[in-house]
Amino acid sequence: MKKMVVFGAFALAAGLLAGCGSNAESGELSEDKLVIGVTSGPHEQIMEVVAEVAAEDGLEIELKVFTDYVLPNTALAEGDLDVNSYQHKPFLDAFNEDHGTDLVAGATTILNPMGVYSNEYASIEELPKGSTFGLPNDPTNGARALFILEAAGVITLKEGTEETASIFDVEENPLELEFIELEAAQIPKQLSELDAAAINTNWAIEAGLNTLEDSILLESSESPYVNYIVVREENKDDAVLEKLNAAYQSDKVKAFIEEEFDGSVLAIW
Repeated sequence: MKKMVVFGAFALAAGLLAGCGSNAESGELSEDKLVIGVTSGPHEQIMEVVAEVAAEDGLEIELKVFTDYVLPNTALAEGDLDVNSYQHKPFLDAFNEDHGTDLVAGATTILNPMGVYSNEYASIEELPKGSTFGLPNDPTNGARALFILEAAGVITLKEGTEETASIFDVEENPLELEFIELEAAQIPKQLSELDAAAINTNWAIEAGLNTLEDSILLESSESPYVNYIVVREENKDDAVLEKLNAAYQSDKVKAFIEEEFDGSVLAIW
């Protein structure tokens, strides 16, 4: 299996020129090879196992690894990837709306429960008034962090905000938390300068944090932020995706997730 890491726009342009496993005439994806984009961390690790299973069914998977949340969708929309696997539906919907793309969610993959972490306090109840609280600066994950706080009774959001909630929709904030919006991947590095922060599981694991043991507040396992395999709308019914879905939702991959992540990542199938 081939793999590369993409760090930015220049690397994206230079590294993806080789093209993907699609049939240039029909537009259908090749049944023998897929180029799949993932973010570093759990999605990368899991897809490496998926590739092993897929190879047994004659499907080669080439991984391209990204370190942010935008480039994998951009690369997919532009045809530099066949598939990506790293995002939940609210993020996908927001990306499509903002960029005029038609990417679609396919099979479910995993849930990475978002956690709240702190170097200073052992529980959310210990946070003093005026605490600084870091949260992702992208709209969907920022809203997700706010929903976790609301579910715990820390804040109250305006009615009707649903997936679009932002810090400007906080109606009640008894602790007078000072919200600081940061790029999701940078929050673990800034945790020492914050009283607490909401961190996506992939970045938490990469920073050496254990979701179950180190979080002071954890998202419910019934969260709507389940991750999906994502493709272009024109390829949603291509036959090769059945091979990919079967490989991903296999017993071997599920066993790997349970053993490797010990409950920090949940297989949703």
